[in-house]
Amino acid sequence: MQQTRTPHVVVVMGVAGTGKTTIGPLIAARLGVPYAEGDDFHPEANIAKMSAGTPLTDEDRWPWLDAIGRWAHDRAGLGGVVSSSALKRSYRDRLRAAAPGVVFVHLTGDRKLIEDRMSHRQGHFMPTALLDSQFATLQPLEADEAGVGVDVSGGPEEITERAVAALRDLDLPA
Repeated sequence: MQQTRTPHVVVVMGVAGTGKTTIGPLIAARLGVPYAEGDDFHPEANIAKMSAGTPLTDEDRWPWLDAIGRWAHDRAGLGGVVSSSALKRSYRDRLRAAAPGVVFVHLTGDRKLIEDRMSHRQGHFMPTALLDSQFATLQPLEADEAGVGVDVSGGPEEITERAVAALRDLDLPA
């Protein structure tokens, strides 16, 4: 497995259950950069709200996105991978404002597959009941956003290989 170093900060995004926490560290290892778990940037109030089955509001998300943006800003030119649902264009714009040059890997998949994966994971605060709100909120990457969509069918190594190949194909400036 070849390691490819990148000076870019990659945000692994998508609805809950797409595998951001699994695929993010694998991409980071392949790229030879550090990984940060986006959920670790949530204030306790956000985790309590989601654990109770209540979707977050934009106001709930701003401090979380700002914290991720600061991490990405600090890694600019050094590279890194961080997970964040980044479901709306405005959320991605906020991350780009903090760290220009971030690149997105949007993990995509069939709702049934994602719900099945969510129902089998243990120890995570996000209930499957919030999946519908995640899909309702999702605004896929637009043509003017630096990033790629990667299907999450298959195993983690296969998904990671597709993501790294897609990033390589973007031909981003150093």
